[in-house]
Amino acid sequence: METPPSPYLGSKMSVTAANVVEVTDATFEQVVVEGSRERPVVVDLWASWCGPCKTLGPILEKVAQERGGAFLLAKLDVDANPMVSGAFGVQSIPTVIGFRDGEAVTGFVGSYPEDAVNQFVDSLLPSEAEIAADEAQAVEETGDLGGAEQRYREALEKDPANREAAIGLGRILAERGDLDGARELIAPHLPDPEAERVAALIRVRGWSSLEQTSGLDAAKRSASDGHYRQALDAMLALLPGDRDGAREAMVDVFSVLGDDDSLVAEYRRKLTNALF
Repeated sequence: METPPSPYLGSKMSVTAANVVEVTDATFEQVVVEGSRERPVVVDLWASWCGPCKTLGPILEKVAQERGGAFLLAKLDVDANPMVSGAFGVQSIPTVIGFRDGEAVTGFVGSYPEDAVNQFVDSLLPSEAEIAADEAQAVEETGDLGGAEQRYREALEKDPANREAAIGLGRILAERGDLDGARELIAPHLPDPEAERVAALIRVRGWSSLEQTSGLDAAKRSASDGHYRQALDAMLALLPGDRDGAREAMVDVFSVLGDDDSLVAEYRRKLTNALF
């Protein structure tokens, strides 16, 4: 069903459901916040009595149509929907807010010319490096680590500071044993949670060089070889004599395995019971 045009639109401009939609207080969370996890969303807060809104609105619609769905334009009438405008402290209209990944990240107030609107949209859309990094992550998830590594490197050539590409490539290097290379890649991004997880992977893979001079060293070697249950059992048994060392080692293994792994849930409970 096609959304009816808003009052400020000219006769030659209509609302296309794929690119431009009307939103309300009731639909804002789903359409804008959750929708921005799939593609950027530009919110145009306007009112029928606002002269500058009548100038800016058609420009925003034109840009949305020209970008062919690269972003969603969501229009919200502030008079009919005071909750959203109040939540964002809107004091003047038109106000435009850009959303990405579920968060408001940028915006402007007032009627901008078309060139400035395009610059604003460019700042909101993913860069070439971000697109390449997303593609690399998708390839990595298929198990094609060689293809993913190539794409991560391409992303870093476009933007050496790209977080996702650096952490993704660091993860691949750590898995194959290039620990120094992995460490160098993730260092600028710590303490990002994903970078911290790769840092834990680096530590666990590094345990393979331990000489097993203690029970904890032997347990760590088991973990570095992928014998995680055996390693966690041994670490758990060592808690009374080496509370901090064994606990930290278990936490590193948890980080490597990830929260969805059944071993993590099982041994987190055991660790908590042993400590408290």
